[in-house]
Amino acid sequence: MKILTEPVGSIPRPKYLLDALNAFAQQQMDEKELSKLSNEALKDTIRRFEETGSPVITDGEQTKPSFATYPIQGLKTLASDGVIIPFADGHARQLPKITEGPFHYQTYASSYLEKAKQFTSLPVKQAVIAVSAISLLYPAGGIPGYSHEQFITDLLNEAEADIRKSLDAGAYNVQIDFTEARLALKLDPSAGLLKTFIDLNNKVLSRFTEDERKKIGVHSCPGGDHDSTHSADISYADLLPLLFELNAGNFYLEYAGEKDKRSVLASIKENIRPFQRVFIGVTNVLDPRVETPEEIRDIILEAAEMISPEQLGTTDDCGFSPFADDVSTSRDTAFAKIKSRIEGTRLAEEKLF
Repeated sequence: MKILTEPVGSIPRPKYLLDALNAFAQQQMDEKELSKLSNEALKDTIRRFEETGSPVITDGEQTKPSFATYPIQGLKTLASDGVIIPFADGHARQLPKITEGPFHYQTYASSYLEKAKQFTSLPVKQAVIAVSAISLLYPAGGIPGYSHEQFITDLLNEAEADIRKSLDAGAYNVQIDFTEARLALKLDPSAGLLKTFIDLNNKVLSRFTEDERKKIGVHSCPGGDHDSTHSADISYADLLPLLFELNAGNFYLEYAGEKDKRSVLASIKENIRPFQRVFIGVTNVLDPRVETPEEIRDIILEAAEMISPEQLGTTDDCGFSPFADDVSTSRDTAFAKIKSRIEGTRLAEEKLF
């Protein structure tokens, strides 16, 4: 396809897997049985991805505890009272915090990629968590004998390894999940926090060659959890001038859920650099209604009036279930939206080329 189209990542887990994950957490199921059910969910997810006609797939994050916390799953040196992220509907997510150093990832994203590649011949993309998000695990009061500077040095090394291992394992590309970008502007309207996050992520990206960075992208959205967001009230006009300073080749942006799409397109056009491609979200993951291919075609054609089709791609606004316990969207709805995205992208391509 001349207009590239890719998923963001997560797919709602089947009920039997959610039940198994809960039973395992309660020590009511052993790891062997959990692994068996996880493999069933993974194979079914990949099969259904293939049936949509998607040219690029993911593992649906079936065995990730969440898009954000997979690197620290099983880490013993954690306390539960970390940063709280409030959502518009009143619920919140709370990150843990580390209690001692040195800091190392317990799980690398390449482990999910390697498992998925066993079940498909299609290109598989891999999502990784942004270094800026993991930086929030360091407690505000510090850690005796382990300075913040030491933590950041360790963290940059681990974040680089997370991306590099996925590239080396044959990922079609690697997507950095940077959903805290808009949230940073909400927490600090001066943009000081966002600039710190951009700098951290660029320090990781600087460790890759220009050709490698063509296969590295950044996903940004206002959060998507239980059909609610944490920062949808923050304007793209404030975010994008800084976001496009990231030295990545691809950007995956929430778009279908935006009310003023023309202003978003104007901001993208003003700030995107010649070597960058923007994948706009054409399916609203917070809305249970499945968009028609014709509606998606028209969204793309409108975008192509302002952004060169050579720099344009399509995606979903966000992952459909970034946290394992998020069942606000059904698997059937998620795959129906993905199929519409692919068909709508083809319809737009027929008009544009």
